[in-house]
Amino acid sequence: MEPFTAFYDQLATRPWLLTLATSTTLLLVAWLADQLTRRLLVRVLVQLVQASPVKWDDAILRRGVIRRLSHTVPAIVIYLGAPLLPGVPEGVVAVARNVAAAYVVLTAAQALSAFLSSLQDIYESRDPVRARNRPIKGYLQVAKIVLFVLAAVLVIAVLVEKSPLLLLSGFGAMTAVLMLVFKDTILSLVASVQLNSNDMVRVGDWIEMPKYGADGDVIDVALHTVKVQNWDKTITTIPTHALIADSFKNWRGMSESGGRRIKRALQIDQGTVRYLDNEERQALSRFVLLQPYLEKKAAELAEWNATQEGRAPVNLRRLTNLGTFRAYARAYLQAHKGIHQGMTLLVRQLPPGPEGLPLEIYCFTATTAWGEYEDIQSDIFDHLLAILPEFGLRAFQQPSGADIAAAAGAVGKGAQRSEWPASK
Repeated sequence: MEPFTAFYDQLATRPWLLTLATSTTLLLVAWLADQLTRRLLVRVLVQLVQASPVKWDDAILRRGVIRRLSHTVPAIVIYLGAPLLPGVPEGVVAVARNVAAAYVVLTAAQALSAFLSSLQDIYESRDPVRARNRPIKGYLQVAKIVLFVLAAVLVIAVLVEKSPLLLLSGFGAMTAVLMLVFKDTILSLVASVQLNSNDMVRVGDWIEMPKYGADGDVIDVALHTVKVQNWDKTITTIPTHALIADSFKNWRGMSESGGRRIKRALQIDQGTVRYLDNEERQALSRFVLLQPYLEKKAAELAEWNATQEGRAPVNLRRLTNLGTFRAYARAYLQAHKGIHQGMTLLVRQLPPGPEGLPLEIYCFTATTAWGEYEDIQSDIFDHLLAILPEFGLRAFQQPSGADIAAAAGAVGKGAQRSEWPASK
């Protein structure tokens, strides 16, 4: 102790040198405290967390809560040691302590923010399905905003050495300004609560919102925005409050029902619609799917026509090729394994127009997977289009250049044949 006392007495003869030496010593102690905390204490805590059988502490470690808290140690050392420095003006000591205290408050707020983020990770890892259906990200973001607002108030109060309650009381006069500044946040908070309470949108839902060019899967539901990954892999960002203010289509009901709708029409050339004669009815009876329909219809027509005996043939009822094809299409869909038999199944005529007579297929596939749905739909219409000639029907389409050229060539050849006798 005597060498140290002698050294201190020697420094006391030079106050500025004593102040410099003690200040340097305080900074060195703060640095050593930081190193010891981060290299020893934090490392030990990390090893304990990694060895722990529970999983929730891993999320806290991953978010860096412990690491952020360790940064408060050197600030606390400076806060406690500044008053012990000899020869330092009180104003400088006060500033140093205030800055150190403000740093502690800010670092603690960052640690709490990281802890809130870890809560979200824990919530999502424990029950992914519930986390997707009931996300808490928006609420945690609101909590973070409140946390940093309070931290800012405390930092300002510490720096100016005023009571934080005094600063908070002054916010009453700033309510209008705060409402203007945080208008979007307030709207988004209300919208987020409504979206979650009414279960309007979840992560993984397929939504359509043409106003914002959104058509794809929801990949994130946050406080201010909802992100949608479109089918072309682009990302559309929609304000959360827009989902409440505007309309959008959510395809979740289709996914949960287990069936996806097919609603497409075959355009039939109306000039090919006619009655079937006996030979054609016999030829169509070889279709296994049509046999129950033909037998039932034959009995029904025979019963009706028996009441019309002696009248003109125009009063008799006969089968049409279009009606028979419609019955075949319905029977084909009822026997198709890819069609959901517990949902609506219709084969109906729509009003005829200049593009033919629409025969609409209205049914639901037994799967909601996009690729499988398209395959089933394409297979159905491939078959129906290919089998139309068996019923004496033809699909209608606008004439193409090749059709016009073929027709013109046929007319030209006919004209040449008509001129041959004259040339002879």
